[in-house]
Amino acid sequence: MSARRTKFYLDKQNGKWMGVCAGIADYTGIDVLWVRIGAVLVTLMGAFPWTIIAYHLVAWMADVKPSGLYASQDDEKFWQGVRTNPARSTRDVRSKFRDIDRRLADIETFYTSRNTRLADEIDKLR
Repeated sequence: MSARRTKFYLDKQNGKWMGVCAGIADYTGIDVLWVRIGAVLVTLMGAFPWTIIAYHLVAWMADVKPSGLYASQDDEKFWQGVRTNPARSTRDVRSKFRDIDRRLADIETFYTSRNTRLADEIDKLR
C-alpha cells in the first residue's frame, strides 16, 4: 500500500463540509463531534477570520484519505495511537513481543524437558 498511515488526510467520507474536522478526528482519535464543537467555539471566541482561513488552507493543502487505508477497526485504533504517542506504541509492541517470547520459552521448556507422561501419551498414539 503506497498510502502512509501516519499522515494527515481529509476524511470526506465522514465530513460534513470539506472533511477537515473529520480528518483531524481521524488523525487524533478524538470523536468528530468534539472536534467540530471545538472548531466552532474557537471561531466564536474571537479567532473568526483566522479559523476560516486555516480551515480553507488545510482543505486546499491536505490529501483526501484513500479508501481502504485501514484493514479493520483495530488497525485504525492502532495507527491513531502511533500518531498520538509513538513512544507508548513502541513500548506496547515491545511488551507484546516480550510476552509472546516468554510464552514460547515456556512451551519450549515444557516440550524439551523430560516429561514421561507426555512421552507415554505420544507412544500410545503410535
